[in-house]
Amino acid sequence: MIAKYLIEKEFKSLFRNKMLLRMLIAWPILMLLLLPYAANQDVKGIRLCVVDNDHSTTSVRLINRAAANERFKLTDVVTSREAALLTIEKDQSDAILEIPRHFEKDMTLNHAAHVGITVNTVNGSKGGLASAYLTQILNSDLNIDGLTHIIYLYNPHLDYKIYMVPVVFAMLLTILCGLLPAIDIVSEKEKGTIEQINVTPVSRLTFVFAKLVPFWTIGISLLIVALFIARLFYGIWPAGSILTLFGYSLVYILLVSGLGIVISNYSDTLQQSLFVMFFFMLIFILMSGFFSPVASMPDWAQWMDTFNPLYYFAIVLRSLFLKGSHFVDMLPQFFALLFFAVAFNLWAVMSYKKNG
Repeated sequence: MIAKYLIEKEFKSLFRNKMLLRMLIAWPILMLLLLPYAANQDVKGIRLCVVDNDHSTTSVRLINRAAANERFKLTDVVTSREAALLTIEKDQSDAILEIPRHFEKDMTLNHAAHVGITVNTVNGSKGGLASAYLTQILNSDLNIDGLTHIIYLYNPHLDYKIYMVPVVFAMLLTILCGLLPAIDIVSEKEKGTIEQINVTPVSRLTFVFAKLVPFWTIGISLLIVALFIARLFYGIWPAGSILTLFGYSLVYILLVSGLGIVISNYSDTLQQSLFVMFFFMLIFILMSGFFSPVASMPDWAQWMDTFNPLYYFAIVLRSLFLKGSHFVDMLPQFFALLFFAVAFNLWAVMSYKKNG
C-alpha cells in the first residue's frame, strides 16, 4: 500500500514538470530524425578521375558504370597517371581509376585483368569507403563474365541507416532512463523534500522501487514511439520478435535506471550528478560500437567493453532488427545485461542512506 502511494507521488511529480514532458516527446523524435542522417557514414559525390589506357568497349562500359553510380561524380578522363595525380594534388578529384592497356584482351583471354585504384586518404574514412565502392563496382562489372558473385546478407542495399537506427534506440533509453533517475533523488535533496521520506517507515527497497517505476514506464513508452517513427520515416521494423525486443529493453531500462539512482545517491548537488552521469554515458556510447566496430578497437578497449552494458544491448538490437535473431541466440548478452541490472539495483538500494 505504501509503495502504491509513493508511485502515485512520483507520477504526479513527473506530470507537473511541463518542460520535462515536452522534452520526453521532442527528444526521441529529433534524435531519430536527425542522428541517422548526421552520423551517416555513407559517402556520396566522390570525385573520380579515370585513366583509360585501353579505349575499348569494356573499359568504356566500366567507366559508364562508375559514372552512373550515385556515390561517384566523374570529373575527368585523362590519358596518363601523372595527369590524374595532378587532379588530386589540386583537390579536383578524390580517387583515380586506372584501366591498363590490353584490359579487354586480358579479360577475354585470361578472364582476369589488373585495375589500379588510387585514393586520397587525407580523410581516411572517406578514402577507405571510396576504395570499397570502386572495388564493389569492379566486382559487379566482372560478374558479367561469371567471375564474381557477391551476396549482402541482412542489409542487401547497404543502407547505413538500417545499421544506425537500432543503436539510436539504445542511446535514447540510455540517456533518458539513466539521466532522469540520476537527477531525481539529488533534486529532492536540494529541495529538502527527501527528509520527509526519511522520517517515515518506508524501507529502502520500497523507496527505490517507487522511484524506478515511472522511468520504466517512460522507457517503454519511448520505445513504442521510436518503433513507429522508424517504421514511418525509414521503413525499418524488427526482423525478430517484438516480445523479445521489449523483454531485453525492460532489462536494459532497469539497468540504466538503477545506475542513475546509484549516482544520485552518492551526489550532493544536481551539477555533480549530471557530470558523473554524462561521463558514464559518453564512455558507454563511444565504446558501444556506435561510431566504429568494436573489433577494430585496441585489445584493451575491447576488454573494457566487457563492462559496458550498452555494448551488449547494441548487439541485441542490431541482431533483432537486421538478422531476426531469437532469444536463445542472444543468451550471453541477456545474462550480461541481467547481471548488470541486478548489481546496479542492489547497489542503489544499499547506497540509499535513510536517516530516519
